[in-house]
Amino acid sequence: MAYASSVEIVEAFWEEVWNGRAPEKIDDFVVEDFVITNAGKSIEGRENFKAWVRAFLDTVNDLRLEAVETFQNHDGSRVASRWVVHGKNNGIMGTEPDQQPISFTGTAVWEVRSDGKLVHNWVERASWELFQRLTGQSAAA
Repeated sequence: MAYASSVEIVEAFWEEVWNGRAPEKIDDFVVEDFVITNAGKSIEGRENFKAWVRAFLDTVNDLRLEAVETFQNHDGSRVASRWVVHGKNNGIMGTEPDQQPISFTGTAVWEVRSDGKLVHNWVERASWELFQRLTGQSAAA
């Protein structure tokens, strides 16, 4: 499917892969040597990325990714997105899968190739804050 902008590509990725709970759709969006860098750790290769997405989806039931704001640079080679994930805890971050409602925020910066394929994704998410809420730990000042 042709998209009018890099923003549409990224938002279609969110919808089809994450909200559609369909890691196999990754093939439609990313290059073979795709890299995701999450919290400073890189996962390299499309197949490894699909495995990472499957494992993450297993830990959040009823996952819904809501794109709050998404925009691109002048030539569409970079897209930035702020988002919120909602769902039910099914063992995220090694916590007890108690099915309590969860939500956490994050940002993603994408490198988009001129043909519309996604090359690299840098992600930061509010994992520590979510972990604190799930485990009842308070924040250190």
